[in-house]
Order: sequence, then C-alpha cells, then structure tokens
Amino acid sequence: MIHKEITIRKLMENDWEKVRAIFIEGIQTGNATFQTEAPTWEEWDASHTANCRHVAVLEDQVVGWVALSPISSREAFSGVAEVSIYISGSATGMGIGGKLLKYLIEESEEQGFWTIQSMIFPENEGSIHLHKKYGFETVGTRKQMGKLNGIWRDVVLLERRSSTLGKD
Repeated sequence: MIHKEITIRKLMENDWEKVRAIFIEGIQTGNATFQTEAPTWEEWDASHTANCRHVAVLEDQVVGWVALSPISSREAFSGVAEVSIYISGSATGMGIGGKLLKYLIEESEEQGFWTIQSMIFPENEGSIHLHKKYGFETVGTRKQMGKLNGIWRDVVLLERRSSTLGKD
C-alpha cells in the first residue's frame, strides 16, 4: 500500500477556486450548510478570521479546508469562533478531516481562542463523530434553526473548550 503525504498549509487567495469547489460539493449534499450558493472570495474572506484558515494538500491538489468565523463582534466573545470544515468527496476516508481539525485546534489556541464551536445537521453523523473524536462535546440540539430549501432544519451544537485558555 502506498502512503500518500497530506500536508496542511495556510489557505491563500489563489486556493479559492478549489476551496469554493469543495464548498459547493458540501452544499450539494444538503447536509453541510444552510447556504445554497458559494460566496465570492471577498465575501468569504470578510466573514472568516484572518488566522486559522488552512487547506489540506494531497499530491499538489487542495482536497480539504478548515477555517474559523467569529460568532460575535462583542469583545466578550473575542475568543469564541465557529468551525467550518469541508473535505472533497474524492478524498474522504483518508484522515484528512482529522488532520485539519487537529491543526485548527492547536492554532486556534495559539491565536487566543478559548472556545470553538460547530453547528452540524444531525444527519451529518460523520462530521459529528469527527468533532467528538477531537474533544468537542454536544451542547444540545437547536430546533428549527433555519430553513434550507423550504424545510426547517435542526442543528447539533458542539463546542470544544481549551484546556489552557479561558481559565482565569
């Protein structure tokens, strides 16, 4: 069996077309996001933190990405952010999600985030399992959080608290 090297690096603007394509794959599943269209680079860039955005690269191809979005502009919540993580369908089952999430957790703490959270459709069992594997705990289910294609959808809210930050 040939072991392929997966590298994690900073997401750059020139990665956007591949990142966008992977996001569109997620949209098409109907279980990854409430969004029905991929944003422009400018919209995406403005809505995500400047740090804590990375891609997974396999054989010179971007096959996954992870990023944080602030949950609020209030100073009290400056250390809390929401995780977005997407893996190309062609690269599932290769451990890429775990590598990206582990890297994000480490960097988020270096950048001062004491809580990272995810809102995941309950049907997306693989994503829920991945998050729990890396220390996220279920806070609860937010009922009818929003409509997707005219149908009310619940989301499971998961969070991971830093073991070192936010303890004072």
